Amino acid sequence: MSGKPMKLILTQEVTGLGEPGDVVEVAGGYGRNYLVPRGLAMTWTRGAEKQIDLIKRARSAREIRGLDDAKAAAGQLATIRVRLETRAGGGGRLFGSVSTADIAAAVRAAGGPALDKRKIEVANPIKTVGTHRVSVRLHPEVSASLDVEVVGA
Repeated sequence: MSGKPMKLILTQEVTGLGEPGDVVEVAGGYGRNYLVPRGLAMTWTRGAEKQIDLIKRARSAREIRGLDDAKAAAGQLATIRVRLETRAGGGGRLFGSVSTADIAAAVRAAGGPALDKRKIEVANPIKTVGTHRVSVRLHPEVSASLDVEVVGA
């Protein structure tokens, strides 16, 4: 069993770890079994080190355009009402829980912006009817809060 750290280059934003293009050192199992298979990171090599510059340049070009878009999306999220219908049993308990993909679809259906489900953060799993607050990371500098009304169908 190898608990030896490994050096990776992030290809996606990973909460608590870094941004695309960052070189990070993580536990071997975390990198090998989670980050690399999901396409969130690639193994660091000297050749891959050269790709970091390209990744960072592309990120900065997206961020300049993305900051204004993120602020506009945050304003749009503040004005919409998101209502999600799902099957519920007695006492308001849901059959299962509401996923981030469900929330993204409900926001879209309510006339809001298209959200990446990976950017939606739910503090506690939504397993009951009622109004629940979720946060959305629209940009490294812009987050928005959103109330999702869950009703039983």
